[in-house]
Amino acid sequence: MRLGVNVPNFGPGTGPDVLRRWALTVEGLGFDLLMMSDHIAVTPDVAQQYPAPFYEPFTTLSWLAGLTRRVRLGTTVLIVPYRHPLLTARMAANLNDLSGGRLVLGVGVGWARQEFDALGVPFRERGRLTDEHLLAIRAAWQDAGDYRSGQIPVWIGGNSDAALRRAVRLGDAWHPLRFTPGWIAEAAGRLKASGGQPALMPRIALHLTAEPVTDGDRLAGHGTIDQITADLGLLCSLGADTVVLDPFNGDPRETARPQTAWQALATVAERWGQQESRP
Repeated sequence: MRLGVNVPNFGPGTGPDVLRRWALTVEGLGFDLLMMSDHIAVTPDVAQQYPAPFYEPFTTLSWLAGLTRRVRLGTTVLIVPYRHPLLTARMAANLNDLSGGRLVLGVGVGWARQEFDALGVPFRERGRLTDEHLLAIRAAWQDAGDYRSGQIPVWIGGNSDAALRRAVRLGDAWHPLRFTPGWIAEAAGRLKASGGQPALMPRIALHLTAEPVTDGDRLAGHGTIDQITADLGLLCSLGADTVVLDPFNGDPRETARPQTAWQALATVAERWGQQESRP
């Protein structure tokens, strides 16, 4: 099972130098995938959780593609209704081609009502628009014979039943985000029973602690290195091919001290590497 990292592309501590260091750290630690989030208009509802500056993912990943060599690059998640589907299809195909086929397109329907309003996109129709856009994106890739865009995996993000159904119909993988170990065990059963064949590619929180977290609502990825390793083992047993670690824990001031996240990631990479190498 491979590991990826969700890199904060927002917040007061984020800038070109920090993003560059993030990319080199993630690749240097041996992670397989570097992903980042998507917002276009930093409206008050967005800024409350993800304050400016917010670096647009296609632009930023294109730049990071030139600074890295091996690590895959992706979105977790691109808000599909925010862009015309032909624009999304072209940008994704170009980025995939320029990076040597390293793009993973994680997508979602979005949640920030004020941002939808600012962009002139009807919030209540975001599910329908997402489905229509995904179909148009795939059709555009199929028609564009000059791009290797057919190789771009599409991960459908979200924890709802609608997201799971969308993954079965339109995605290559289901990409649930931040959950408890109990929830994902039950949800993996629903995925298996759905009759479709999307892979399981989850994103979990990462918060490394010195003492065990005993809360009954403990998120997967929260706790000691033993607890986190056990969570990864559970996801591996459920058939996850790639697990994305999200080291941002909600305080924008964290973006000014990324060394804490880097140390946690190094600890997980070392322990999981030891686990994987055991006979």
